[in-house]
Amino acid sequence: MDKLIVTIARGLVENKDAVSVTVDEPNEEGLVVYHLHVAPDDMGRVIGKQGRIAKAIRTVVRAAANRADQKVAVEID
Repeated sequence: MDKLIVTIARGLVENKDAVSVTVDEPNEEGLVVYHLHVAPDDMGRVIGKQGRIAKAIRTVVRAAANRADQKVAVEID
C-alpha cells in the first residue's frame, strides 16, 4: 500500500525525493494509518483545491485496501 501512495504522490510533486510514507501499527479495529510526508512547498499540490486531490488519493488507496481485505486511512503531513 505504501508503494501505491508514494507512486501517486511522486507524480504530483516537484521535489520527488522528499516524498515518504510511514505506517502505524493496526489499532483495535484493524485500521492501518499511512502518513504521507512531502516537502512544504508541495503540500498544496498534494492537497489540491478544497482537498479534492487528497480525497482522490484516499479513495484510490481505500479501494486497493478493500481488495486486500484491509482497513486503511491516509493522513497527509
